[in-house]
Amino acid sequence: MKKIIKKLMPHVRPLKRHVVWNIIYNVLYALFGTLSFVTLIPLLNVMFDQNQQVSKEPVFIKQENWYDYVIHISEVFNYVKSFFNYKITSLTENGEPQFALLIVISLVIVTFLLKNLAGYFASFHMMHLRNGIMASLRQQMYDKIISLPVSFYSEKRKGDVMARMLGDIGEVQNSFFTLLELIVKEPLTIVFSIIMMFTFSWQLSLFIFIFIPISGLIISRIGKSLKSQSLRAQNESGYMISLAEETLSGLKVVKSYNAEPIFKKNFKGSIQRLLQLSNKIGKKHNLASPMSEFLGIVTIAVLLWYGGNLVLVEKTLAGTVFLPFMGLAYNILTPAKAISKASYQVKNGIAAAQRVFEILEQENTIDSKENALVKDTFDKSITIENINFRYGDENVLKNFSLEVPKGKTVALVGQSGSGKSTIANLLTRFYDVNEGHIKIDGTDIRDWNIHSLRSLMGLVTQDSILFNDTIKNNLLIGKPDATEEEILEALKIANAYEFIKDLPNGIETNIGDAGGKLSGGQKQRLSIARAVLKNPPIMILDEATSALDTESEKLVQVALENMMQNRTSVVIAHRLSTIQKADKIVVMQKGEIVEQGTHAELMAKNGTYAKLVSLQSFD
Repeated sequence: MKKIIKKLMPHVRPLKRHVVWNIIYNVLYALFGTLSFVTLIPLLNVMFDQNQQVSKEPVFIKQENWYDYVIHISEVFNYVKSFFNYKITSLTENGEPQFALLIVISLVIVTFLLKNLAGYFASFHMMHLRNGIMASLRQQMYDKIISLPVSFYSEKRKGDVMARMLGDIGEVQNSFFTLLELIVKEPLTIVFSIIMMFTFSWQLSLFIFIFIPISGLIISRIGKSLKSQSLRAQNESGYMISLAEETLSGLKVVKSYNAEPIFKKNFKGSIQRLLQLSNKIGKKHNLASPMSEFLGIVTIAVLLWYGGNLVLVEKTLAGTVFLPFMGLAYNILTPAKAISKASYQVKNGIAAAQRVFEILEQENTIDSKENALVKDTFDKSITIENINFRYGDENVLKNFSLEVPKGKTVALVGQSGSGKSTIANLLTRFYDVNEGHIKIDGTDIRDWNIHSLRSLMGLVTQDSILFNDTIKNNLLIGKPDATEEEILEALKIANAYEFIKDLPNGIETNIGDAGGKLSGGQKQRLSIARAVLKNPPIMILDEATSALDTESEKLVQVALENMMQNRTSVVIAHRLSTIQKADKIVVMQKGEIVEQGTHAELMAKNGTYAKLVSLQSFD
């Protein structure tokens, strides 16, 4: 738990004002909560005419320093008690018992009012603290998940990451921050109550120390396995959300293959496992409250029996004191019960916090070095020198070398799995090479500032990645400060303006989730327009037309040719008809270059490239 608290401290420090005020008001709540029962004694004394008669006004002894009053607290307490009894005696002797009763009733009301005001302000500051820390954690979590490399998400379920950011952080907020209440308000309520109880009767007070530790021991034994079960339940919850996210993402495939029963079965299995874990945890949660309440009633029953003897038989304790004493005993049992319940919640919070910090402490293996190169121009060439790269144990690229001069278009072709798309991932530093170097203008890209490097590049992928927003906002990702004229010009270059101008809201039209309101060709032309608007010197096209029909391909191909004018382009192509104008075509096979040259040169060789062209019936 100490480790978790230490990790949370950076989020707490900006809100320390709320921590301080929460503690102050919790102290006041505990104090007035205890005094609210103590003030019942003078009320009962007046009602039953049991008030101590004090005819002479007591003298207050002044101390030299404020802390002397703390040292002589019993003397201060006795003075207050004697002065109060003196005033009540005076009123009673003067024939004004109703006024005396009104005073003691007012005292009870004021004490309860102050207690509840303190409780309100403590909750007010706790609310700001909990919500502030939750917002801070979610912001840090989002910043982290967006900064982690793409390779992290090839192994991690996205739904599980979402569950940690939404569910687990919420669990930390709901349960872990009961600790502040746990270590201030509830213990102080118990301490203040015990002090007052010992003031009234040390014999009765000893019973509290006998039964409360027994209660705590029994309850703690129940909750030993709760933390591990909570962690398993939260992991299962993350898996369940992942299943839902994957099902929605691939809904067309699920339906077209009539695979609903498979996915329903998988989801039902997760639900059943989560149900069993939740029931086990719930049993222990539910057992804590009745168990602590039953033990509390047993304690009260013993106090009633022993206290009744002191009042009725031994007559060493006044009845008007015994009743508030019982109230103070209950005032101990209530926070003790709250502490026992909170201990269960804290175990949930610790398990959730561990999952949250597992992501927050994840090392970012692809980031900028200190004093990394910051540059906004591309001057000479892209050079790939003897690189090796592997996703697992087998090399995807083997001693691969290539040079792309500025202003030239180089196309990479080959069968699926030959390593073409891996080149795009390495150029943009989504992954890093295992051996060798990729250099831009003679500097290894690992020595570039990563944002500076990517600002030089525009990426158009096979899957048009668009967001549930307007056409305009999707394009502004490429250049946030672009004017409307620049947006329209980019759309025209990408051959997208022709269908956008007919839309009711033009560029302000919302395109739906993942651009679902548009056709494949329209989505791809928007992706190209976004890259055009960014206007980078290097363009990377990763099979940008392979998923399109013939008509859409022609429109997109014209858009690509417009975009690639006067740019350095690396084109990864499946359809060979789209790259015949490239300055150099590199033919890849199993991660190695088997041929390279222009279209005419490669056709003349009648080798691998010519066979690929023949297979695609390209003349």
